[in-house]
Amino acid sequence: MNLQEFWFLLIGVLFTGYFVLEGFDFGVGMLMPILGKGSDTRRRVVLNTIGPVWDGNEVWLLTAGGAMFAAFPEWYASLFSGFYLALLLVLVALIVRVCAIEYRSKIDDPRWRAWCDAGIGIGSWVPALAWGWVFANVVHGVPLEQDKNIGGSLADLFGPYALLGGLTTGLLFALHGAIFLTLKTGGVVRADAQRIARVLLIPTVVVVGAFGLWTQLAHGVGWTWIALGAAVVGLVLAGGGVLIHRDGWAFTGTTLAIASATVLLFGSLFPNVLPSTISDAFSLTVDNASSTPYTLKVMSWAAVIVTPVVLAYQGWTYWVFRKRLTVEQIPAPVGLPFGPARD
Repeated sequence: MNLQEFWFLLIGVLFTGYFVLEGFDFGVGMLMPILGKGSDTRRRVVLNTIGPVWDGNEVWLLTAGGAMFAAFPEWYASLFSGFYLALLLVLVALIVRVCAIEYRSKIDDPRWRAWCDAGIGIGSWVPALAWGWVFANVVHGVPLEQDKNIGGSLADLFGPYALLGGLTTGLLFALHGAIFLTLKTGGVVRADAQRIARVLLIPTVVVVGAFGLWTQLAHGVGWTWIALGAAVVGLVLAGGGVLIHRDGWAFTGTTLAIASATVLLFGSLFPNVLPSTISDAFSLTVDNASSTPYTLKVMSWAAVIVTPVVLAYQGWTYWVFRKRLTVEQIPAPVGLPFGPARD
C-alpha cells in the first residue's frame, strides 16, 4: 500500500466514524419533535442523550475534510466547488443546529424553545439527507470536465440513484438515532423510541437493501460483496435486537450497517476519487489528485501520533456518560425569562 492509498483508506475511515457517530446525533434531532411532543421535559431527555458528545462527533467531519484538503487537494477543490450550494446548505444547517442546541436552555420561554427545536430538526434532517445524495453522486460519477470543473446542470445531480442515496442515509440515521435512544433512556421515552424503531425498521431495510444492491451491481467490485453482506447482517441484527428488546444488539447492528455501507461506497469508488461521466481520462484518481509524497509522509507521521490520543479521549467521554436518562432526572429550567427584565 502506497501513501496515496493509505490516505484514501484513512479518509474512508474518518467518514465512517463520522456517519456512525454523527448519524445517531442526526437521528436524535430528527425524532426529537415526535418523542418530545407535548412535553418539554421529554424533549430535554432526548436532547441530553447527545449533549456530552455531539460536538465531539462533528470533529470527525472536520478531520475528514482537512485530510481530504491536504492529501487530495484536486479532489477537495473539484468536489467542494461542484457541490458548493449543497455543501453550503449542509454547513448552514449544522450551524443552525449548533446555535439551537447551545442556546435552547438560555431563555426560559416556550416560544424560544420551540424555535430552537425547529433549528435542531432542520439541522438534523438536511445533513442526514444531503450526505447520502452527495456520496451517491460521487460514486456514480459527475460531468467532470478536462479543467477539473463539474459541468452540466443541477438536474444532472438529481437522478434516481442519487435521490435513493439521500433517502437511504435519512432512514438509516433515523433508525440509528431511535435505537440509540432506547439504549440511553428509560421509562416512557425509551418505550416510545422502541415503538418508532419498529416502525422505521422495514422501510429502512427495503431502501438500504435497494441502494446497496444497486451500488454493488452498477459500481462495485468483487470484494465489496462482503461489505454489502455485512450491511445486511447489521440490519438483521438491528431488527432482531429491536424486536426482542436487546438494545445493545440493535445498536451494534445499525453501527455495522452504516459502517459497511460506507465501506461499500468507498470500495466502489476506488481507485477513483471523483469519476467523470464525460471521459475516463478526466476522472480524478488517488494518483493524479494527491499531494506530493513528502506532504503525505509528514501527514502520516502526524496521524500515527495524534489519532490514538483522540480516539482514547473520545472513548473515555462515552464511558463517563454511559448512564440512561429518564424524565425524573431532569431538573427545572434555569434559563432567563424571555423579554425585558423586570424588577
